[in-house]
Amino acid sequence: MLSARGAALAAWARAAEGPLGAAEGPLGAAGPGRAGALRSLRRPLPLPGPGRSAAQRDPQGWQETLDATVSALQEGGLVAVPTDTIYGIAGLAQSSGAVHKIYNLKGRNGGKPLAICLGDVEHIYRYCHVNVPEELLRDLLPGPVTLVLQRSEGLNKDLNPFTSLVGVRIPNHTFIREVAQACSGPLALTSANISTRASTLTVSEFQDLWPQLSLIIDGGAIGDIQSPECRLGSTVVDLSVSGKYTIIRPGCALTPTVEILGKKYGLTSEPSCS
Repeated sequence: MLSARGAALAAWARAAEGPLGAAEGPLGAAGPGRAGALRSLRRPLPLPGPGRSAAQRDPQGWQETLDATVSALQEGGLVAVPTDTIYGIAGLAQSSGAVHKIYNLKGRNGGKPLAICLGDVEHIYRYCHVNVPEELLRDLLPGPVTLVLQRSEGLNKDLNPFTSLVGVRIPNHTFIREVAQACSGPLALTSANISTRASTLTVSEFQDLWPQLSLIIDGGAIGDIQSPECRLGSTVVDLSVSGKYTIIRPGCALTPTVEILGKKYGLTSEPSCS
């Protein structure tokens, strides 16, 4: 029997596409039928409330949304998701097809790198060579910071093939971390906007991209949409050289990041080459 949320999604699908065929299966069931129906909606799927409390208040709705997102990603699609800074677009980083889809959607060539998103700090060691203490990683992550590290052989060679570095994100947002944990590898993550345009804080701000996405997860407005500071994105810091750090993008968490790196761990600041 369909849950209330499953029944509502089924009604949306019928309104958008007509009755689901027998090959699709019922929308409330697990598997490609449900994910395919959700993808056909081309409209945002509301995330049931903010953060971990949502999973506790509506565990079934939370799990259904999580399952649909993971299914869409595993079938090679791109998904829009809220993070702790701005809205992002995610695909499987180990899928070359998904990586190319992201570049096409962003309207840029492959010369601008994509970050990877992981669910836990310990997963960083699978895809990166780390030369800082684990305590430092845990002081910054999860959080609004992208750490640039030396990539390892375990990362898809078609992801940023022009550089030996990769940016790592572990957002302080329960939903995207659970998505990353449920996938078999890292997510490729970029901002939900066309290159050169402003970062987005609501799903309506990137509505022109909806037709190219398998699923849009609406987590509500992220911060104050009237504040330019809320659109700065994560602070990007290069930690690939032992004992040093370089701020690549100041972002929204510059001051606390510099205090942790310099004052607590004694790393030396190096100027950016850009």
